[in-house]
Amino acid sequence: MAQITSVVSRFYNEYKNKTPKKLKVIDAYLLYILLTGIVQFGYCLLVGTFPFNSFLSGFISCVSCFVLGVCLRLQANPENKSQFAGISPERGFADFIFAHIVLHLVVMNFIG
Repeated sequence: MAQITSVVSRFYNEYKNKTPKKLKVIDAYLLYILLTGIVQFGYCLLVGTFPFNSFLSGFISCVSCFVLGVCLRLQANPENKSQFAGISPERGFADFIFAHIVLHLVVMNFIG
């Protein structure tokens, strides 16, 4: 048990000291989206799926937002600069916003 505590403590300290503020904000967004998806899925298990289209569009929206957020985090991470040579962090954020607009238009259309 002491080893697990030391590993978690070291991970937290390195994350706190070495991770840029931009990435921490993106991580907070990802945590929020993850918790929202868990709450929606738990609600589905406890109450039911009526109306199914609303549940499905909300849950798919959470999963899609999480995937887009992970893509943004990959592009904004300075350590991945060589893999995204032609893409600036601002361009990655603009792509993120555009993809969210398209995603939410599709989700609103699917709800009915």
